[in-house]
Amino acid sequence: MKKVIIIGAGVAGLASAIRLKTLGFDVEIYEKNEKVGGRMFSIEERGFKFDVGPTIVMMPDFYKDVFTFSGVNPDDYIQMVQVDPLNVIHFSDGTSVKVSSNLPSLMAELEKFGMKETDGYLAYLADVYERYAIVKETFLEKSYRKPLEFFNPKTLYKILKLKTLNSAYTSISKFVKDEKLRQILSFQTLYIGVSPFSGPSIYTIIPMIELVYGVWYIQGGMYQMAKAMEKRFIEMGGKIRFNSPVEEILTLSGKVTGVLVAGKPIYSDIVLCNADFPWAMNNLIKEDELKGKYTPKKIEKMKYASSSFVIYLGLKKKYPTSVHAIRFAKDFKKNIEELDQDILPDDPSFYMYSPSQIDPTVAPENKELLYILVPVPNMKSGQFEWDFGMTEAYKDKIIDMVEKIPGFEDIKKNIEVLKIYSPKTYGYKFNLEHGATFGLKPTLTQSVYFRPQTKFKTIENLYFAGSSNHPGAGVPIVLASAKLAVNDILKDHTTHE
Repeated sequence: MKKVIIIGAGVAGLASAIRLKTLGFDVEIYEKNEKVGGRMFSIEERGFKFDVGPTIVMMPDFYKDVFTFSGVNPDDYIQMVQVDPLNVIHFSDGTSVKVSSNLPSLMAELEKFGMKETDGYLAYLADVYERYAIVKETFLEKSYRKPLEFFNPKTLYKILKLKTLNSAYTSISKFVKDEKLRQILSFQTLYIGVSPFSGPSIYTIIPMIELVYGVWYIQGGMYQMAKAMEKRFIEMGGKIRFNSPVEEILTLSGKVTGVLVAGKPIYSDIVLCNADFPWAMNNLIKEDELKGKYTPKKIEKMKYASSSFVIYLGLKKKYPTSVHAIRFAKDFKKNIEELDQDILPDDPSFYMYSPSQIDPTVAPENKELLYILVPVPNMKSGQFEWDFGMTEAYKDKIIDMVEKIPGFEDIKKNIEVLKIYSPKTYGYKFNLEHGATFGLKPTLTQSVYFRPQTKFKTIENLYFAGSSNHPGAGVPIVLASAKLAVNDILKDHTTHE
């Protein structure tokens, strides 16, 4: 039985561990924090249970597949309910739109914009669904170990069919002309830290997935997915070592031999790294000649996704909102361009999450939980320290904006619990280079074959899984990266008595 050490108990680390354990490997996870989850973390205080990172469940089959693969019923581990409306959009002029995956409800909202705009919206769905089928079959389920696996006529033809050269916003603008509808169909690229005005048009599949497959909620909050994977791994005989940061990936003659923890070598046949790829290159592989093309200079030149400023509020009373809501800036394009230009938005768009609308277990009775996420620049430019003064000032600015949303006028006097995660927090808490919440930016030159792959080329038996690796960011996609990493391990280790 071959031994695998996994660095990090994040989403991909836990999912990989379950798959490898199912296949007969001896698996042990070393995690720097006191509990599982990575960015799928949680904060609990005074009866409020906050999801720290991801909150939107799309493509539920990806979540369930981890448990099914290991031979159990996923419904025994996670319970999902569909959320409707998907979200409520608040515009700066005081108007709101409810976006639903229920077709009659959606049509009623769309027809307020006119029949022509409604027709364009539906045409967008049909166009993007065809592209989604190509992505799922060709790219999400395939890793690229050799150049010819990508640079071949069949794959390149499919890339052409994806029409990736336009931006997401430009692509959507061909179908709908109303600016509000364009914003409703383009902001979702921010889920993976890329601008709809510069990000490849393929990311228009995200709003399509929301509308066609729905948005779901895991009872107890998103962190229950991490806890469920932990439970399944432990009951299979797996081991997790908490408060045990890995200091180095050990090698001998270009082959992995294990990891260094608290100055002590822990030996294994295989290492799977779930620490974010750029950070791991800079911190866990000590010899430059073993980094391959990912030298410190290369890592520094790579492009990083935006970061997040998140306010977690426990409120003394109930508020009239939905599980998911968006507040758009008056000038959305300017707001998003500022992120790319390392300017802290003065009038930011932001996302609000209130699971206590449908789940009484996440907040005390008759109280409300509110999570406010503001996309902000990462820390690569060095302009933002996110010290106490800056953090407090920006927090006050955002809460002032929330107060202007109808129904939230008295929010300040009803705050019982307040916590903040800034880009600085994300950097040190989860070992994210430059505090980039979503890791490497998914530009054309940092996607698919050009993104770091699961199998590391210059060190034998070293593998990676996570948001900065192929196929990319977002919980379902990170779960796919775990599956690809395990498949690559199987290709290289077909016998494991």
